Amino acid sequence: MSSEKFVYFFGGGSAEGNASMKELLGGKGANIAEMAGMGIPVPPGFTITTRVCKEYYANGKKYPPGLKEEVEENISKLEEMLGKRFGGGDNPLLLSIRSGAPASMPGMMDTVLNLGLNDETVLALQRKTGNGQFAYDSYRRFITMFGEVVLGIDHEKFERILAAKKDALGVKLDNELDTRALKELVDEFKKLVRSESGVDFPQDPRKQLWMAINAVFDSWNNKRAVTYRKLNKIPEDWCTAVNVQSMVFGNMGENSGTGVAFTRNPATGEKRFFGEFLMNAQGRGRGGRHQNTTAYRRPEERNARGIR
Repeated sequence: MSSEKFVYFFGGGSAEGNASMKELLGGKGANIAEMAGMGIPVPPGFTITTRVCKEYYANGKKYPPGLKEEVEENISKLEEMLGKRFGGGDNPLLLSIRSGAPASMPGMMDTVLNLGLNDETVLALQRKTGNGQFAYDSYRRFITMFGEVVLGIDHEKFERILAAKKDALGVKLDNELDTRALKELVDEFKKLVRSESGVDFPQDPRKQLWMAINAVFDSWNNKRAVTYRKLNKIPEDWCTAVNVQSMVFGNMGENSGTGVAFTRNPATGEKRFFGEFLMNAQGRGRGGRHQNTTAYRRPEERNARGIR
């Protein structure tokens, strides 16, 4: 087993990395570690280093010895910290899988959310939250993202099924679909995965995890990322890290949401808080897309509506 450390944990008020480690942890991983170390309550998780990505490509897309053991150790840390279990139990641990290069490459690489859901854990999530609509909405989103990012299925094929379901029920918004409709969508999405990929949607969360990690590393060389690097003179050999983080949910109702915030106005540089968000939605990750529902609202609009 290699003595090199491939996985860096963060959460619970401490972190194994910091902001100076962008070359190894990527910009996202290094800054998440810095925030965790400062005591900011970021969802805990771990970062697989850019060094792994380099070895992945150098060795014919094979991982270095010891990586899988380190990942398992860090999943165990997450389970203990959160009181959840990855792959089962009454309180399942769900994960987001995101890229993170040393230089910012917004929307160029891939993201998978809600990883760990399957036909059993979705029932546990429904029991835990008492919200079947939320549980099955999360599952259908996961199948869509996994199908597109990992299995290479055209996103529009999922969207057409979703649009047909809304038309049949006479609703306009995703969050107007009830639990029964979302269960039907899950079944239809799984049939699409089977017909398009020739394989069943994977039910083993650990298989899901490694397929998603592969997909993030592979996305370093997708057409979008290659073009972006050329235009912005980002070295090809920097590679990306993979950030595995416990899920928080923006689609649990009108008191949750997804968005992005800046300490300065990104257009003018003015030192004033600026943000955009959607209520009752989940971020898509790629290209800033979101899967849902209502229009973006800036902070002043949000406050005018009495939302905090």
